[in-house]
Amino acid sequence: RAIVAVKRVVDYAVKVRVRPDKTAVEIDSVKMSMNPFCEIAVEEGLRLKEKGHLSELIAVCCGPEKASETLRQALAMGADRAIHIKTAMRTDQELQPLAVAKLLAKIVERESPTMVLMGKQAIDGDSGQTGALLAGLTGWPQAGAASKVEMDDSKTSVKVAREVDSGIQEVKLPLPAVITADLRLNEPRYATLPNLMKAKKKPMEVIDAASMGVELEPRTQVLKVEEPPTRAGGKKVQSVEDLVAKLKTEAKVL
Repeated sequence: RAIVAVKRVVDYAVKVRVRPDKTAVEIDSVKMSMNPFCEIAVEEGLRLKEKGHLSELIAVCCGPEKASETLRQALAMGADRAIHIKTAMRTDQELQPLAVAKLLAKIVERESPTMVLMGKQAIDGDSGQTGALLAGLTGWPQAGAASKVEMDDSKTSVKVAREVDSGIQEVKLPLPAVITADLRLNEPRYATLPNLMKAKKKPMEVIDAASMGVELEPRTQVLKVEEPPTRAGGKKVQSVEDLVAKLKTEAKVL
């Protein structure tokens, strides 16, 4: 079996607004959805299951009451059951990667999976740390930024193509292992309406995060959140000479 970790974030198509007090981004009354990288991880787990490499796919999410909606989406895509680690802490600032990794490690200890899949990063915090931290806590090998995953027929190892700065790096990991998904790993399937209805009947276990014996207090504090500065409008020039002159006198890059 495999565990796939998913996160509820502000939808990627929503224009993020900063709170008036500049302490955080606004998440009340904003459309939320599954982190795009997590969707890709769910899809990869389903494909491995369809190939006969996995017997069960368990979706896990840390978050408030409404995080159950994100888990229902994973179940509608094809996950077998879900575990909701419930907490009122903001998952973009307060519940930080180390605490999430420790919570996931508790689930790993209980479920004994052969693989943990997750997105390489979340589009809210952009930390990209949870996968590596979980691998460190469990003592498992990890392959990050995966663009291709191939399970060995013996189900004792997995080959992963990783996207790195210089190109594609191919690695082989003994199982169990942690794998984090990059954008080009696959194209996630849609959760159809009939499957969304069926997902309501699939089991979802709810666990209070505070009862798991993990220190949840944030290690870092967000001091201020600000919107990026507004870009100045462009200017049209009549000739190459005018362009060079403006680059020298106004932009001062020449």
